[in-house]
Amino acid sequence: MALSRVCCARAALWGSAAAPGPIVARRLQLGRPGLAWGALRSSKLHLSPKADMKSLISYVVAKTKAMNGKYHRFLGRHFPRFYVLYTIFMKGLQMFWADAKKARRIKTNMWKHNIKFHQLPYREMEHLRQFRQDVSKCLFLGIISIPPFANYLVFLLMYLFPRQLLIKHFWTPKQQIDFLDIYHALRKQSHSEIISYLESVIPLVSDAGLRWHLTELCTKIQNGTHPAAQDVLALRECFRNHPLGINQLQALQLKALSRAMLLTPYLPPPWLRRRLKAHTTVIHQLDRALAKLGIGQLTAQEVKSACYLRGLNSTHIAEDRCRTWLGEWLQISCSVKETELSLLLHNVVLLSTNYLGTRR
Repeated sequence: MALSRVCCARAALWGSAAAPGPIVARRLQLGRPGLAWGALRSSKLHLSPKADMKSLISYVVAKTKAMNGKYHRFLGRHFPRFYVLYTIFMKGLQMFWADAKKARRIKTNMWKHNIKFHQLPYREMEHLRQFRQDVSKCLFLGIISIPPFANYLVFLLMYLFPRQLLIKHFWTPKQQIDFLDIYHALRKQSHSEIISYLESVIPLVSDAGLRWHLTELCTKIQNGTHPAAQDVLALRECFRNHPLGINQLQALQLKALSRAMLLTPYLPPPWLRRRLKAHTTVIHQLDRALAKLGIGQLTAQEVKSACYLRGLNSTHIAEDRCRTWLGEWLQISCSVKETELSLLLHNVVLLSTNYLGTRR
């Protein structure tokens, strides 16, 4: 009996070995050596480096965040003024980098679909225009930081001259208001000079009706009255050719208009004329895109930025007043043809000089 039990156990053992499980049978059928446990063990060994790498990366990221938090707390506790500047600078870099990525996406989409600048939606057009302006302002800092150890000088200049060297991403909220007021005061210095030039060319206007309208417009502005859109549009023919067409403007008027548009006036007259044409054309294209979008679709900040670009110091004017003024501007701009861009250029002064709360 004992012998028969041993034989049965041995037979059962050899039978189970001779009948492999589905995993082992599959491995044998594919011609791969080794048993299933070896295959499973090799797969675990193959996946472990990836898991180890993920855990290592997460560990490094967590440690970096912890060290960064300690560094921020140290700066805020011992160097509060520097910490404020440091925080603004880091946030400014993040915003500028985000703007750069968005501008790249827009340019890539333009290249793929063969879209021109004036065919873009308003917000994309405005983003590209503002980003180009920011890059050109940062170009000077990039050039002077090329020599060795020049970055220390760059940081000193950025601290001493933030308005001239830094873009708005790196300004404090108080600096944004103060600097915009300073820039508007600079461009407003040329307003009286531009109006005086318009008065001086009145005898050169051949049409008697146009002479009367131009005289009335200059008198209204000098008396502190805000002109209506129809008062400006009545003079379209004067700004089409001689004497106020953009190709007929004198050098002094070109310099004054450049200051009113916050462009450098220290260039030869042909270059000034070309820059004013390009700048006014971009604004005209923005106006057409904005008219399609609708002023009601803009946020409060977008409305104020649009007004400031077109000559109005919107930092101290209520949002509803800014929307009203922007509507008047669009009424004029959308009625102006490309040959009458000189009127839109002068409109920066005509429509903004005496608007509510701006005459000081």
